[in-house]
Amino acid sequence: MRVALVDYDSGNLHSAEKAFALMGRDVGAQVIVTSDPEAVADADRIVLPGDGAFPACRKALDEVPGMVDALRDAVLARGVPFMGICVGMQMLAETGHEYRETAGLGWIGGQIQAIRAPGLKVPHMGWNDLTVHGAHPVLDGIKTGDHAYFVHSWQFDVTDPAHLLATVDYGSAVTAVVGRDNIVGCQFHPEKSQDVGLRIIANFLRWRP
Repeated sequence: MRVALVDYDSGNLHSAEKAFALMGRDVGAQVIVTSDPEAVADADRIVLPGDGAFPACRKALDEVPGMVDALRDAVLARGVPFMGICVGMQMLAETGHEYRETAGLGWIGGQIQAIRAPGLKVPHMGWNDLTVHGAHPVLDGIKTGDHAYFVHSWQFDVTDPAHLLATVDYGSAVTAVVGRDNIVGCQFHPEKSQDVGLRIIANFLRWRP
């Protein structure tokens, strides 16, 4: 199994690579960090990380020649399992509204809006309890009350409730995990979320959507 972590100068790749490699040992996964669209197209699993502002991440992704087309072909046309992390998850939305309106990939219906948390500090940073909404293979063994590590100021307002897999309470319900078909996204950083995050990564590597 080849797992491609997409390198477009907008993600915390070192810790993600270590976490995916650790959990991939049991399934014989080869984890590569790559900016080569052909390597991404040939992968058996694709991970899109993302740190920073939505417009900057989308611009950086678009500037890797052929990468968006490779992602669309692999994920949408051929059904390769995909995980977006943090802004990599937010880019699954139709539109982001950070600084200016920016088109997302549009793979899951919804908008990226500012966190609504009156009286609470933004960014939402640190550990928070997940609330799991129904069963999903990537959340196998994860239960409501388990902790994950967040660093973000913007949230994914999902159009279809069926695509909302988990939330956290931060002044209001804030999206934590989204998913549909062969696509899943985590607003939190699984690579920094200790046992819970490693369990999610292991589930993703075993997932057969």
